[in-house]
Amino acid sequence: LNILVDTGSSNFAVAGVPDPDVTSYFNTALSSTYKSQGIDVTVKYSQGSWTGVLGTDVITIPKGIYGSYTINIATILESENFFLPGVKWHGILGLAYNALAKPSSSVETFFDSLVRQAKIPNIFSLQMCGAGLPVSGSGTNGGSLVLGGIEPSLYKGDIWYTPIKEEWYYQVEILKLEVGGQNLELDCREYNADKAIVDSGTTLLRLPQKVFTAVVQAIARTSLIQEFSSGFWTGSQLACWDKTERPWSLFPKLSIYLRDENSSRSFRISVLPQLYIQPILGIGENLQCYRFGISSSTNALVIGATVMEGFYVIFDRAQRRVGFAVSPCAEVDGSPVSEIEGPFTTTDVASNCVSSVSFHEPVLWIASYALMSLCGIILLILIILLLIPPRCQHRYTDNDMVNDESSLVRHRWK
Repeated sequence: LNILVDTGSSNFAVAGVPDPDVTSYFNTALSSTYKSQGIDVTVKYSQGSWTGVLGTDVITIPKGIYGSYTINIATILESENFFLPGVKWHGILGLAYNALAKPSSSVETFFDSLVRQAKIPNIFSLQMCGAGLPVSGSGTNGGSLVLGGIEPSLYKGDIWYTPIKEEWYYQVEILKLEVGGQNLELDCREYNADKAIVDSGTTLLRLPQKVFTAVVQAIARTSLIQEFSSGFWTGSQLACWDKTERPWSLFPKLSIYLRDENSSRSFRISVLPQLYIQPILGIGENLQCYRFGISSSTNALVIGATVMEGFYVIFDRAQRRVGFAVSPCAEVDGSPVSEIEGPFTTTDVASNCVSSVSFHEPVLWIASYALMSLCGIILLILIILLLIPPRCQHRYTDNDMVNDESSLVRHRWK
């Protein structure tokens, strides 16, 4: 089975029944080692969702990590907008922290199981390739996932590290953005509203609305194109050029500044237009059409595949940091399309660009349990009052009754 590697979720799940959009699935009845836990699980992503059943099975790693290991695996029984037409993958490998695991953080993640049983270092690294290649949705552009370490042949130059701010997603701190070398001049907290994460399972670079608007305006202002349809920026329209043309020279470089491990310093990762002006496969005979690889977001800045395809990214969980180095496969026509530079001083930005209050799931659940405990105390008091002799009670009429069918926690957030 082909598996989507996702650093923005924490469940390992594969198709468990036939589906019109998948070519293969895991038939648990034919596995002598699979054991169902009988626990239903539902995972919702920013796009798509699935429902299945948790179980365990035995896996082996084909290269480098010898032995057999028992891991949690969910079999997907129903899904919506998850398996899509034309995709060539049959499941997802969530590599984020157990705080995001469903149905609860007590479900040990795939990588945690491997670290515990195989005794490998608590670090993995990811090289996603595909820069300048037409977008087909098949996920066949190649790359490498290294479990337990760093592979020197997969990067060039130095590795620059930024601290992980919260261990749920791989949340980092972004200090500023530049378009064509010009600072957007936004408050740095805008870049981290309400979080900034590194997520291989997100296709595009996603920006909070205010940041997205500023980036689009800056690109439009500094590009060599006078008139441009607004539909291109919002993702509803493609832009097409003659196949002999390379439109990338018309657009500026985009730079993201991350706080260094030394908090008084920063470094920047830059992507050239070859990464965010993306060719689309099979549209037009004499034309090559492109999409905008950046979109707006309502709840996060997401460094997705649009940016990650330029870098070898190290998820150093042991030292609570994410590293970036230039990837050798990030080249188009023999020229690099990504850069890393630093160090820079951070005197021009706030000492902390991340809100001190993190509204993520564990906090929401703690708040919910606290509210439910309070309601329980109030209910207990009401029961005691109802048991007091009638002369002490107020006779309620129908007009006094309030029917409240609302739930304290109706939806979980991801």
